[in-house]
Amino acid sequence: MIRVLLAGARLQFLHMRTSLDDLMVLVTLPLFTVAFLAIFVEGGRRDLAAYAVVGTSVMAVWSSAVFVSGEIIDLERERATLEATSTTPAPLALLVAGRVAVVASISLLGVPESMLVARVAFDVPVDVPHPWLFLAALAATALAVVGTSTVITALFVLGRSVLTFQNAMTYPFYILSGAVVPVSLLPDWIRPLSRAYFLSWSSDLLRSAMLPAPVRGAATGLAMVLLLGLAAFAAGLWLVGRVVRRLRVLGTMSYS
Repeated sequence: MIRVLLAGARLQFLHMRTSLDDLMVLVTLPLFTVAFLAIFVEGGRRDLAAYAVVGTSVMAVWSSAVFVSGEIIDLERERATLEATSTTPAPLALLVAGRVAVVASISLLGVPESMLVARVAFDVPVDVPHPWLFLAALAATALAVVGTSTVITALFVLGRSVLTFQNAMTYPFYILSGAVVPVSLLPDWIRPLSRAYFLSWSSDLLRSAMLPAPVRGAATGLAMVLLLGLAAFAAGLWLVGRVVRRLRVLGTMSYS
């Protein structure tokens, strides 16, 4: 398993040597940060700068996973190599997860990038009173993103239009994560769905680490991020295997 993940990571590094499209999220991230911060600053709530930093950073990590995993499947299908890839001993889900791990890790650079934008553009310093919790939350988030990417891969392999799934899995999930609006302000019927999504726990942990007050429930939050990521990883491996076998039987791997 580790060898397959590392092979996927190496492949992604080689791909990025010729194309930096997968890192465009780091180019657009400052624009989102400026938009969020402008709302808070002009509204007289400079104390909510942490929400802008965490929100845009979480959006960057999630969108990178969604678009990279979708692009991988779309290109394999376009080049008529998806069938050959699916017949190799290496599970397709692990190859995609290894590639997503590289991009998700690099997209974490969006956190200091957002902090820098807040400082330079709005003269709003963003402190991290609990740095160890902050780093632990980032690491747990990256792992959970990689795990969840296997479920996303199953959807992309099953569907005909990758772009449709990509668009459907961005902004609705930004809301569920609490990146745009705090979960406590969401309708009551949506909150259970939000708590079943690992990024809502990640957002809470990152924001708490950036506030001076003592953090309560940090261990529980970290455990939930890792547990939900692991559950998604196991489910994704099973789903991708099941979908691939089904499409190979039907002979519709290229256009499911």
